[in-house]
Amino acid sequence: MSETVADQLARKVKRKAPSKQVRLKLVYVDFWSAVKFSFVASLCWAIVLIVATLLVYAVLSLSGVLGQVDALLGDVVGKDFDLGSLIGLPQVLAFAIVVGLLNTIVGTALGAIGALIYNLLVRALGGFQLGFTSN
Repeated sequence: MSETVADQLARKVKRKAPSKQVRLKLVYVDFWSAVKFSFVASLCWAIVLIVATLLVYAVLSLSGVLGQVDALLGDVVGKDFDLGSLIGLPQVLAFAIVVGLLNTIVGTALGAIGALIYNLLVRALGGFQLGFTSN
């Protein structure tokens, strides 16, 4: 009895292809690439921080929470107290921008320090090994 082409194809499909495995070792992190990556990541985080701060301020302002806190502090202090002069939109925006800039500087420095420390530790420990398979 002769086999049909469909039977031969069915047998081929049932056999699994051998999975290939690759083992890679990370032995060096380029310093300037790490600095550039950490700068961009910190800059994105700073933008998210500024936008989130403005959104929280807008929600608190529009919902009347800041007005109620202003009235409560006026009752507690007992004199004419204006919370709006301390926590206005320009002050909140300036504070968020300053914190974002500091975050960008510190994040970039931490990325650079992390790359330097990893490159020093690789010499002693041998690197980070990863395994990949194809399925």
